[in-house]
Amino acid sequence: MNLSTNDLRHVIEADKAHVWHHLFQHKALETVDPRVIIEGKGIRVWDATGAEMIDAVSGGVWTVNVGYGRESIANAVRDQLIKMNYFAGAAGSIPGALFAEKLISKMPGQSRVYYSNSGSEANEKVFKMVRQISARHYGGKKNKILFRERDYHGTTIGVLAACGQPERAAMYGPFPGGFVQVPHCLEYRKQWDVENYGERAADAIEEVILREGPETIGLLCLEPITAGGGVITPPEGYWARVQEICRKYDILLHIDEVVCGLGRTGTWFGYQNYGIEPDFVTMAKGVASGYAAISCTTTTERVFEMFKDDAADPMSHFRDISTFGGCTSGPAAALENMRIIEDENLLENTLAMGERLMGNLLALQEKHAVIGDVRGKGLFQGAELVTDRKTKEPVAEKLCQQVVAEASKRGVIIGVTNRSLPGFNNTLCLSPALIATADDIDQITHAIDGALTAVFG
Repeated sequence: MNLSTNDLRHVIEADKAHVWHHLFQHKALETVDPRVIIEGKGIRVWDATGAEMIDAVSGGVWTVNVGYGRESIANAVRDQLIKMNYFAGAAGSIPGALFAEKLISKMPGQSRVYYSNSGSEANEKVFKMVRQISARHYGGKKNKILFRERDYHGTTIGVLAACGQPERAAMYGPFPGGFVQVPHCLEYRKQWDVENYGERAADAIEEVILREGPETIGLLCLEPITAGGGVITPPEGYWARVQEICRKYDILLHIDEVVCGLGRTGTWFGYQNYGIEPDFVTMAKGVASGYAAISCTTTTERVFEMFKDDAADPMSHFRDISTFGGCTSGPAAALENMRIIEDENLLENTLAMGERLMGNLLALQEKHAVIGDVRGKGLFQGAELVTDRKTKEPVAEKLCQQVVAEASKRGVIIGVTNRSLPGFNNTLCLSPALIATADDIDQITHAIDGALTAVFG
C-alpha cells in the first residue's frame, strides 16, 4: 500500500484514537506513536516510519510460517471467497474437505478435524468434548483436566482455567473447577536432583493423578514444547513415560500444537519428534501462516465414535458451533500453505537453519555470561538470561525488554517471555519464518549479540 506522508499520519492518529491493542499498556501512547506495520515480504517487514526489520518471531506470535507476501495464498483465498465464502459448519465445503484429508494424511492415528477460528477455541473444544465424554460414558466421573505449570493454552475463561502462567490468568478469575496443575519439566530449573530427570518429571504427573484419583481425571493437556513459558524442550524419557501413564489410567492425551504445528520444529507437528500417539491435537497459528483465521481440533476415530454411539439420543452428538469454523478462507489458505511447505522443502530448511541458529546461540552463550541456557528445536528456540550462571538468578524482565528494544534498533524483531511467570520472564524467544536463510539467521544473532552488549556490556 503506497500512502502519502499525510495518509500515514492519519492512519497513526486513527490507531491512537480508536484501536485497543493486544498486550499493550496504552499509557505509553500519550508520548510515542504505536508501531504500525504496513508491509511485509519474505522474512522482512516495514513500519510506518519506513524502517525495514527482520521479523524473527513470525508476526510477533509464531504465526507467519511461510513468510509475507505469498500471492498464491492470497489468490487461493480470493478465488474461494468469490465462489463460496461461508456456510455454517453443519454443512461441508470443498476446501474444508480437501484440507482435512491433506492434514490427516500427515497425522497417523488421527482421523477427524473440527474447524474453529483460534487456538483458544480449538483447545476449548477439547475440554468440552472431554466433559461430554465424562457425562455420557463415565457417569459424570473422569471430568478433571490436568495441565502443566508454564504451559499456556489460550485466552478465554475456560482455557485460562488450564493456564500454567499465573500472570496471564491474574485478575480474570474465578475460573471453572475441575482443572488441576502438574509440575513443569524444565531441566535447567529442575525440581529434583536426579539423573533421569525426564522420567521423574513425568512421574510427578502420576503423583497428581493418584492424589486426585485416576477415576476423576479425563484429560492431560500439554504443549509438545512449551512456548511462551520459556521455550522448554522435554527432557529425555519424559514423553514415553507420559504416554505410558495416560494409557495406564485411561486418560486422554491432548497435545496443544498451536505454536509448534505446521513445520515449526522441522516436522509437521512437534509431537512427532517424540513418538507420541495423542488422542487430541489442536493447532492454529501456522496452519494458514496468518493469511486467514483457522484452527483445528483433530482426534482419533475412537474418540469420534463416542459421539455417535446412540443416534436416537438427541444429546449424544457434539452440540457445539463455531461460527467462523464455516468460513472457507481458512482451509483454502491452509491447503496452499501446506503445498508451499512441501514444494519448497521447508521442513528440511527448518532443520538446517535451526541447526545454524542453535550453533549461533551457543556461540553467543560462550561470549555473554548473561545467557544461562539455550534450548529449542528447529526454528523455535530460546535463550534464558540470568545474572549469575551458578545461582541461575533470572535477569529482570525490564532488562530483557531492553534487549528486545536494542535488537529492534539493529533491525531485528525478537520476542521475550513477558507478563507470564512472576520472576521468570527472562527468556528471549526466536521463531523466524521457515523460509529463513543462513544470512537471515546470522543477521538475527548478530543483532542479539549487539543488543546484549548494549544492555549488559
